[in-house]
Amino acid sequence: MPHQQMDLIPRVSDEEKVSAEAQIIEKQKETDFDIREYPIEIIVHKFTEKLEDSDKAELFIPDYQRELVWSPEQQSRFIESIFLNLPIPYLYVADVTAGENEGRIEIIDGSQRIRTLVRFLKSDLELEKLKILKLLNGFTFNDLPLSRQLRFKRKTMRMIELMEVDEDSRRQLFDRLNSGGTKLYDMEQRLGSKDGEFTNFIKNLASNEAFRSLCPISEVRVSHRDYEEMTLRFFAYLDGYQSFTKRVDEFLDDYLEDKNLNGFDANDMFFEFERMLRFVEKYFKYGFKKNQNNSSVPRIRFESISVGVALALRENENLSPKSMHWINSDEYKNLIRSDASNSRPKVINRIHFVRDSLFGRAIQYAE
Repeated sequence: MPHQQMDLIPRVSDEEKVSAEAQIIEKQKETDFDIREYPIEIIVHKFTEKLEDSDKAELFIPDYQRELVWSPEQQSRFIESIFLNLPIPYLYVADVTAGENEGRIEIIDGSQRIRTLVRFLKSDLELEKLKILKLLNGFTFNDLPLSRQLRFKRKTMRMIELMEVDEDSRRQLFDRLNSGGTKLYDMEQRLGSKDGEFTNFIKNLASNEAFRSLCPISEVRVSHRDYEEMTLRFFAYLDGYQSFTKRVDEFLDDYLEDKNLNGFDANDMFFEFERMLRFVEKYFKYGFKKNQNNSSVPRIRFESISVGVALALRENENLSPKSMHWINSDEYKNLIRSDASNSRPKVINRIHFVRDSLFGRAIQYAE
């Protein structure tokens, strides 16, 4: 009898149901969006216009996504899907409502697809390993008949544009769309799985107040241990930027593991890091920032400046640059723009540009 009475008591009360439903409705209202449809040619234009001279294209990839790159085979299969009129997932983007990117559209999910379209339309992608349209293997966009080129550029893709979504929410949505919300970022994984003296050394340097003042980043990036990652990148590139051939994540993993296993000179590395920061504070008007209003320094900008400065100081520890105008030059902007890759030549070129510009000499570009 007591059990029968208990069964009559609902597990969730009517009041709780009403409250839960009200919360669902409230949160749904917070995610306002429009569905848009654009031809491929327009999407590529929105991503590339003004990229060369100001890195201010309307569509942009946030810093935390820039190293996620499809293989040529994956890119080719995506292009094949478009030719075959197969369903293409929606692009997710967000209207940025504050900060230096206000008014621009941040790509939340779809950066790989857009970058693939850009490469293909520029004929930088040669199709390979196609399973259905096998006769297109080896083709670039320019190899297609003009009629097919025009039809391809007119094909449309749908885009969900979110309104009034802050940076933290955009990052969370990226996590959910790409990994069910459970993804650990690379640096979080490293710190959790690669214990050792060098890992602790990186953690300590990453908390340096001068470093954080000169190189502000968003709270979201702080929570994903970007300061630790940038510190690791500084040393890894400083020691091996000319010789690395692997993917960046593998390169960083190997460097961290090697230092933990084989040891390192903590005093020398600490001195070099501190010396670099003092130089940046003295000669770079806004530190690592692009300008006074910049609220979050991209990794690619930090890497080029920090490693370039450290290399210059290895040559001349008393270096006093005659001019810093190069920091705002179109040449430098192009080297660190949002679609810049982490291929070995690109890494070398942006680091050497900073190093050699500090001396006022000709830039030693990678061959």
